[in-house]
Formats: sequence, structure tokens, C-alpha cells
Amino acid sequence: MRAYDTIVTKRDLRHTSERPVTDDDLAPLLQAARMAGSAKNDEANRLVVCRSREVRTALAAAGDFTSWIDTVPVVIAFAAPDDKLRLFDVGRQAQNLMLAAHELGMATCPVTFQHHDRSAAAVDAPAGWTVPMAVTVGWPAADAPASPLQRRRVELGELVHEDRFPQPDEPPVTRAE
Repeated sequence: MRAYDTIVTKRDLRHTSERPVTDDDLAPLLQAARMAGSAKNDEANRLVVCRSREVRTALAAAGDFTSWIDTVPVVIAFAAPDDKLRLFDVGRQAQNLMLAAHELGMATCPVTFQHHDRSAAAVDAPAGWTVPMAVTVGWPAADAPASPLQRRRVELGELVHEDRFPQPDEPPVTRAE
């Protein structure tokens, strides 16, 4: 699959099958995350592969919309020292991981933790470390229900502006889709 095709066909999936996720399955995903760039080449982030029900359940309690994540076989938590937390770097690693998983036919979904004290405690992060998000990983369920949130993407003409936002008295600029 071409990189562009991988990007435009990737969807977040919460429903996974019972098929186990092996170390061999995870290796290319973790390598893809490792290869993401980082500010000043600092590489401060660490990944915690969470397989145990106990840890996944503790992580499920760390977010306002994460109650479902203990149903997925693997949760990969992203951690960083507080003084080097760069959410852009975390996002780059997460996106690399999710795109690699999609290319291999795996299901992923990013989750944000609103309660960093709980997410850090769930993975026994050292003092001074934050765990702001995770990515769930599994094999897609064959009978997964369609998302109730399915919708068309915002059109490019609405998404993209040249130099500045258009003013109320200006006609919108449309871009070719």
C-alpha cells in the first residue's frame, strides 16, 4: 500500500477480535514509533506496552472517554518527562505507530488521558513523568458495528485558508478537492 493510501484509508477502530497480538505483530509498530522525529533529537518519550487486564483497566479510569480500552488486547501508553513533554512529538510517534498497524491490517485507536496522575500511576511512571495518551492495538473484529459518528470529512475549501481566515464580507475561496 502506498503511504498516501495508508493515510487516507486509516480509520480509528475500537472493536477488536480475540486474536492475540504477538511480539512479532508489535515489533514493526514500535519500530515505526521509534523512527518518528523529535524536537532537538531528544527522543525523551518512552512507550509502555500494556497487556495485563489490571493495567488496561487502570488506564481506562484515566480518561473521561476511555472506559472501553480494557476490552482491547494491547494498549501502548506514551510517557515523557514533565520537563520534556512535547505533545507534537508524542503525536508523531502515535501516528507512525497507527499507520504501520493499518498497513498490516491491524485496528488502532488513539485515546487521550485527562487524568495524568491516574495514567502515570497505572504504568508506574517515575516521579516527574506524564502519560498523556495511548493507542489501542488489536486485530479488527469481523462483526464490528459501524461507527455512529461516521461522517464526511470537512471539504478542503472549508479546511484550508490562504494567509489568513476569510473575513465575513469576503466570498469564500474554494479549492479543488
